[in-house]
Amino acid sequence: MKKLHLLVLGIILAQIHQPLLAQFKVDGQIIQRTEFRNGFSRLIPADADPAAFIAHRARLQAMYEMENFTFYMSVQDVRVWGSTPQIKASDNFLSVHEAWAQAKLGKNWQIKLGRQELNYDNFRFLGNLDWALQARAHDFALVKHEKGDMKFHFGGAYNQAAQTLTDQPFTVPNQYKIAQMARYENKWDKFSFSALFWNDGREWQTFDTNGALTDKGVRYRSTLGLPTLRYNSGNSQFNAFYYHQFGKDVQGHRLNAFNFSLAYNHSIAIQPEEGKIWTLSLGTEYISGTSMLGGTENRSYSPLYGTNHLFNGYMDLFYVGGTHENNVGLKDYFLKSRYAFNKKLFFQGDFHLFYAQNDVYRVSGPTGSDFFAEKLNSYLGSELDLSMGIIVSDAFSIQGGYSQFFSTDTFQYLQNVNNPKNTQNWAYLMLIYRPTMKNKFIGILL
Repeated sequence: MKKLHLLVLGIILAQIHQPLLAQFKVDGQIIQRTEFRNGFSRLIPADADPAAFIAHRARLQAMYEMENFTFYMSVQDVRVWGSTPQIKASDNFLSVHEAWAQAKLGKNWQIKLGRQELNYDNFRFLGNLDWALQARAHDFALVKHEKGDMKFHFGGAYNQAAQTLTDQPFTVPNQYKIAQMARYENKWDKFSFSALFWNDGREWQTFDTNGALTDKGVRYRSTLGLPTLRYNSGNSQFNAFYYHQFGKDVQGHRLNAFNFSLAYNHSIAIQPEEGKIWTLSLGTEYISGTSMLGGTENRSYSPLYGTNHLFNGYMDLFYVGGTHENNVGLKDYFLKSRYAFNKKLFFQGDFHLFYAQNDVYRVSGPTGSDFFAEKLNSYLGSELDLSMGIIVSDAFSIQGGYSQFFSTDTFQYLQNVNNPKNTQNWAYLMLIYRPTMKNKFIGILL
């Protein structure tokens, strides 16, 4: 009888202990942002009124972890205040942001399947788009091999619009049909390095005069890059990245485009024990563009799935949401300065000079040999960005900013805005509640 009691007790203790090997965590975040838009994303005409609104993202995150398995899911509500009536049955603002499972395949191997963020390097090409309240996630299969500073990730995706009985055209906007990725990173002493290959397959379709589908296929835009080239030397840091795109665009044009950046950062420790540090950054970024005089080759680079708000000024006039893409490209010369009064308060000022990477022409007359092309100045304008951030507590921070863009006739012509306002500016104030995240600020890069 005693042995039976011990056996039963052992079974009970085993059942009690088993759940203890797993952990279930629930947390969340809420971001509330007030914006004043008077030229944000596009030059505002003189006869238009600026926009002002409050929007938020409320995200609930849950994770279940076992020894060799992790399940994660996040649900978010993204809305503008007042966009729904006070009394309502339902709306379309609640959605799943991530839903993935990750399993260990060995000592240094893991596989991650499902809807997930792809957030790498400086987020220029692959980023979670954290600044945009809706953010970005991919339906992806990702294999990870990590050992020390070495990380090798590879994977891919195959997308369809719905579960169907026969093959149907893929019509989801701004989405690849097929994608493959391979990325490697490592670190040697003061030098950090990463390499990326991304193959992006977009479906093309042709229709007859009655709107019936006649043919379809997939064309591939490939991107080969060095997203991180970083060397640290004392209080100085040298940063660079390079991407090259080749293959074909979805229209079938041959693609040959590039994007590179060089930057030098230097920090002056005034009272480092208190966090009082002054940081300066000087650099440039080139993004190739296509000639306005035509040609058979597409030389317009696309950053595709990056967090592009971080680059080329915070007013999002370049390469955010499709702005300035398939155009004459961009040269961005920038100077940034951040002064941290302590570990919880900073002010930052950025200044950009923008030029077209390719020649800009005002084309008039019929197409062909009789058209007239007037070459315009390549200077597009300048932008001043002022930012500040305060960490109120471990869970709560406040961020704000003001930006002003000084446009030129050339940029007005490219945007097809004939009579813009003299003042083009944007301002925001953001309240960020993220109790479990180390990054207390969003969308500010130095």
